[in-house]
Amino acid sequence: MLKSKTILLTIFSLVFLVASSFPAQAQKEDQKEKKVYTGRPVLWHAPNDIESRNLLLGAGGQTMKPDLSRVTFVEEKKGGWSTKYTVRDGKGNEWVAKLSKEAQPETAANRLVWAAGYETEIVYLVPELEIQGKGTFKNVKLEARPKNVKRDGDWPWQGNPFDGKPEFQGLKIMMVLINNWDMKDENNAILATRGVTTSDRRYIISDLGATFGKTGGVISRSRNKPSDYVKSEFVKGVKGNMVDFHYGGKNGKLLDNITVEDAKWLAGWLRRLSDNQIRDAFRAANYTTEEVDMLAGAVRARINTLANLSGNSGR
Repeated sequence: MLKSKTILLTIFSLVFLVASSFPAQAQKEDQKEKKVYTGRPVLWHAPNDIESRNLLLGAGGQTMKPDLSRVTFVEEKKGGWSTKYTVRDGKGNEWVAKLSKEAQPETAANRLVWAAGYETEIVYLVPELEIQGKGTFKNVKLEARPKNVKRDGDWPWQGNPFDGKPEFQGLKIMMVLINNWDMKDENNAILATRGVTTSDRRYIISDLGATFGKTGGVISRSRNKPSDYVKSEFVKGVKGNMVDFHYGGKNGKLLDNITVEDAKWLAGWLRRLSDNQIRDAFRAANYTTEEVDMLAGAVRARINTLANLSGNSGR
């Protein structure tokens, strides 16, 4: 009888200890969320190694590639145009799996933006992926969610720390170059090192899915349609020293102050990419050989257009 009472008392004590730890744990989580990250804003680093950048692997390289031996479903992520799941790979690392026609263009766009020196997500395209608990899917984009990375909100296209700087002007041109018609603030993200409030705050464009189609009007816009991309116009002309782009997407007024010098600044970097590197960006996204050639050729043509612009005082 005494032994039974002792066991019951032990069980009650353990239950009480576990229950009492919940508020403390919740308080710790709240404290984490309340941390203010004040580190230096970073958008771009000079890609002095641009000629050797591997556009098949992108920013994550070989070391960050997901372990596909076992990929399990965690939860569905709500919001946005695409179906997205949080998944866990064979090593226990978490990823956001995007299952839509945005997966391919976003992977290619990510590679090109990274090649030009901009901070980006770490992404890989898996041609066929089994997600245990959900099924098998083709052309799945996996976007890394490292445990040491804090996602610290989004950033605005207007009124950010980089307004007027060459790298920000270049980023806007980059969006036109890839026909990203969905330039809105909620597609941008700030990344920091979790727990280190003074670490660099990396400003990225997190969603690049509405690319490599045509910007057009609200009804005629397309994404991941190579035939639309290669046929779409890029630059209307130069008015004085300002570049006039063909762009029918969101936030078009962002392009009103792009100069010939801004365009040449970006082209100066992009021209250093080889044709094979540009093709690798599209190979990484599992496009067909024909599509790779079409898209890479169109990107090269746009880079050359930027490089060859000249200011004038005419129309």
